[in-house]
Parts: sequence; C-alpha cells; structure tokens
Amino acid sequence: MGNRLITKRDADPALTRRGQPVSQILLEDGSVTPRVMVGALAETTRTGEPLSRVLAAEGITTPETVLAAQAERFGALVVRRDETPPDDTLAGLLPAAFCLEHGVLPWRRIGDSLLVATSRPDAFDTLRETLPAELGPVMMAVTLEADIHDSIAASHGQALIAQAETMRPLEDSCRDLNESSLRGRLCVGLALVMVLTGFWFAPELVFAAGLALALASLVVAQGLKLAALLASRPKGPAIAPKAQLPAAPPRVSLLVPLFREQDIARTLIARLSRLTYPRSLLDVMLILEQDDTETREALRAVALPPWFRVIEVPCGTLLTKPRAMNYALRFTDAPILGIYDAEDSPAPDQIERVTAHFCRAPPTVGCLQGILDFYNPRANWLSRCFAIEYAAWFRVLLPGLAHMGLAVPLGGTTVFFRRDALLAAGGWDAHNVTEDADLGILLARRGYRTELVPTVTREEANNRFWPWVRQRSRWLKGYTITWWVHTRRPLALWRALGPRRFFGMQALFLTTILQFTLAPILWSFWLLIFGLPHPLDPWLTPGATGLLTTVFLAAEATALFVGFVAVSRSPHERLMPWVPTLFLYFPLGSLAIYKGMWEVLSRNAFYWDKTEHGHSAPDTPSAETPERLPKSGIQPD
Repeated sequence: MGNRLITKRDADPALTRRGQPVSQILLEDGSVTPRVMVGALAETTRTGEPLSRVLAAEGITTPETVLAAQAERFGALVVRRDETPPDDTLAGLLPAAFCLEHGVLPWRRIGDSLLVATSRPDAFDTLRETLPAELGPVMMAVTLEADIHDSIAASHGQALIAQAETMRPLEDSCRDLNESSLRGRLCVGLALVMVLTGFWFAPELVFAAGLALALASLVVAQGLKLAALLASRPKGPAIAPKAQLPAAPPRVSLLVPLFREQDIARTLIARLSRLTYPRSLLDVMLILEQDDTETREALRAVALPPWFRVIEVPCGTLLTKPRAMNYALRFTDAPILGIYDAEDSPAPDQIERVTAHFCRAPPTVGCLQGILDFYNPRANWLSRCFAIEYAAWFRVLLPGLAHMGLAVPLGGTTVFFRRDALLAAGGWDAHNVTEDADLGILLARRGYRTELVPTVTREEANNRFWPWVRQRSRWLKGYTITWWVHTRRPLALWRALGPRRFFGMQALFLTTILQFTLAPILWSFWLLIFGLPHPLDPWLTPGATGLLTTVFLAAEATALFVGFVAVSRSPHERLMPWVPTLFLYFPLGSLAIYKGMWEVLSRNAFYWDKTEHGHSAPDTPSAETPERLPKSGIQPD
C-alpha cells in the first residue's frame, strides 16, 4: 500500500502537524529557508497560484518534498505510481475526463472504502460532494499530478487518442475526404473528360478559359493585398510599450509538438527558458509520439526545468500534429493555450503581451496571432525570399485582414487561444495538414475574432530546395482541403460568416489555389518575348496584348510594392535588393501544389510531409533573440 510518513509526531498527537500550513511544515523541516519562503509566499500572492505550485515551478524544493508536507497537513496517505500502482480494475469508476479535470484517480480499495488519490488536496472536500454515491466511503490520498496523468494515459490512452482523432464534428472535418462517394467520383471523372475533350476539339477555347480564370485570380489577389496594406497602416506609436503583467495573470499552457527533433531539443529548452512569465503560471508540454525514441532519449539527456513536462501520444490511425495537440489538450486545464514549434525562439516578454491583450479584449476575441520571423534570413537566396514572404504575410496581409474584420487563417505557431473558444470550435481537425488555417476560419464561423499582437517569434527558414517544396506542398494541399471543407456547404458558410467575410475568405483561399495551379498558363506568355508561337496567337490582337501587358505589370508592381513595405516593417532592411527576385521564387509553389494535389488524388491527403529542423544556424549569435518592439502594421498594446 501507499506510504504514510511515520514520524515521532504521528506517535504523539501533541506533536502532530495536521492542519498546519505547508509553508510552516517545510520551514520546520528545514526544506526551505525563511527568506526564500517569504519570496515564495509573495509570488503566491502575485500570481494567485498555490504555494505548492510556486515552490515546484521555481525549483525551490522538489515536488516530492511538497507532497510529503501536504500529506502531513491533511493527515493523508502518499501514493506513488512506481511504488504502489493504482488498481486497474478501478479505472472505469470515474470518467477519464473527470479525473483529468479535477486531478483525481480511484487508486485502491481499503476494506469498504475507496482510496482516491488527488494532486489538489485543498479542493478535495469540495470535490467529494460531487462524487457518485455508488463509490461508497471515500478516503483521500495525495499524489503527484504526473502520476495521475501517467496512470490515465496507461488505462485510457487508446480511448483518448481515438477521441483526439475524431474530436472535430464530421461536417467540420476533412476526414471523409478519402471516402468519396460514387457520385463524387463520377463528377470528378466527368469534369476531367470534359476538359480533355475540350483540349482535343477546341484547345484555344480551353486555354482562353484557363487564362481568364488565372487573370481574375491575379487581379483579386493583388487587390486583396492592396486593401490589406492600406488597412494595416500603423495608426499609433511605432514603439510598443513595455509589457506589463496583468493584475490577475492567467495560467498558460504551451503545447510544443515534437517529432524526430532530437537535434534541436536542447536548443528549444534554452530558448523557451528565456520567457519571463512567472514559472508557476507556465506549463510547457513537450508532446512526443509514443514511438519517437530518438527525441525521447534526447530529452532524457537534458535536465528539464520543473515547469516543463513530457506528454507521450499513443499510436493511432494517423500521424499528424493536430492529432497530437488534441490528445495533449486533455491533460491541461489552463485558460490560455499557446502553440510553439520545435525551432521557435519567442520574445522573452511574449506571454506577458499575450495575456495582457486577452485580459483587455472582449470574450469574442478567441485567438491571438503573433508575428513569425526568421533568425537565418541571410543563409542563402531561398531563405532571403522566405523572409520577405513572411514579412508580407505577418506584417501586412494578416494585420490587414484582422483590421478589415475578415477571417484570419492562423499560422501554425505563436498562436494563442482562449480555452473556451478552442473547445467551442471542436479543437483541431486531426486530419487537416494545415490545421492552423482551418481553425482560424472555423473560429470566425463560431463568432470569434482573431487579433494580431505585436510580439515576434523567430524560427528557422527552410532553405533547402526539396525540403522547401515538401513543406510548401503540405501548406498548399492543406489550403485546398480547408477551402473545400468550409465551402462544400456554401450557404452554411455564408450564414456563419456573412457576405463580406465569405467573399474575403474566397478571395484569400481560392486565389491562392488558382494562382499556383494556373501559373503555367501565365508563364506561357514568355514565348512571345522570344518570338515563339503561342496557343492564343489568333486571339492576341494588339489591344488584347496591351491589356495583358498592363495587367501583368500592375500585378508585378503591386507585389514589389507590398514586398518593399513589408521589409521596411521588419528588421531586415538589407533584404530590400532581393525583393525583385521573388518572381523567381514563387514559381516553386506551382511544383509544390501539383505534388500536394497528386497526394489528394492518390488518397494520401492526410500525409504529413514533415519539415526537419536544425539544419541552418542563426545568422549571428544574437539573431534568434527577437526584437521586443517590432515594426509592423499591428497596433501596439
């Protein structure tokens, strides 16, 4: 059975410490000095967190020492999973969700009584009143939260991962994409036959139709960029004020999915350890796949800070980042959830800015998106163009969409949610390979707003050709799937978003898909420059050629202008000369979208083309530390 701390005090009731504060017990034992205890109590007052959490998170004493003191305070047994594991036959007495929410677990039977272990003994008397009567007499024991979580994962892991994979309602998920009906396959086949027939009998007409669609998407896309540029013009001070801790700071859980990241694990811990948010309010969850032995071994070789923990995700029917996050979501009850990637280096005061923004914002602001930038933008030409593209996306387009009140497709990292909003959306779609963009649209459909916050996370620019194509193919494949999921019921989407946001969503997603897909039609006009015949020669009158030239030049001028403005809002002004080279960069996206579409057609839509990190070091030793006061189109806090 579990071990009760037996001391002279137990033998002599006059010396018992039952009912004494944990702080006094630890002081009497010499586990904590008076000076340090005063500081810990002050931190408890400042954060509102229990003393036990403050002591453990700050590394003042070990969780085991605090547990022993709690056992004495409540006169309870101490049970540990590695010494006296819970009785597996009791696993069904309480639902796993209830146990995770309240930090309890039925542990053993002692005669007619049920021993229930808790990691929150202060709240147990209140919880006791909510327990089912059929449990019979209940005795309290104390244990570590990690032991409860590990026990629940062992007994309910397969059920929890099945829930994680189907957490999103079917109508809001893409998981039926590979289960196309006979009618759907016939429609696709008929469309393909019609296109091939058109090419055979009237190739000029089909080519002209494709050109018209490509030009329309080009004009709409550039118009959206200009509108976003105007909407994102800074209207306040250029320098964001120093971040302040909210009066009642909330707890924040940071979800960090890792898969085969053994080369960057140590660096990741160092970067996240720079965060200045109170440790007792931070919960960093390193999420590993069960069979990822390489990353697990790498983490075991590193001394994890006490406010870090590892969550192992059981094997299931697919392997995606959103599936892992849905599973990990069950193991935290923090009101604010944030997402980081393995290579991220966030600004030290980032969590203060995020929580302060949430505390000021109305409840309808369900999500905050930070700025993403790179710490290796000058590694090569590809990383330079990638940095310019990110500057346009996070410092112009997304702020502009948010200011215009349109739905904002999220980035996959440095994105923060109110827990209630995330659950209202049904969590992440475990099958969508761009779960971030999908979730941004669904939050808008549920009535929540996404705002951007002026704080920067730097990450590693993927600057190798084929890995870049693979990463971009996943993004574009996911964009295509996301557009299909939300637009397959257009009337429902119209009612949820309203006309303006409906057309804004179509303008963003559909033009992105069409531009990369139909780009070869636009490239064909290079034939004219070299005096080669063109499929539309009979239709290319001087007037038509002049119109096409005007549209192409206007589009290129818009792209250049947005690129220059975006770079001017970033700390990478030396990339200005590289902005004109983007016309060589974006064609790579066409190769990527064809790869992604082939995966969809070959029923491999849920394949997660993983990006490997740790191949490109920061440009300078200080490059990975983000600027605290970003220049952007985002209004300062």
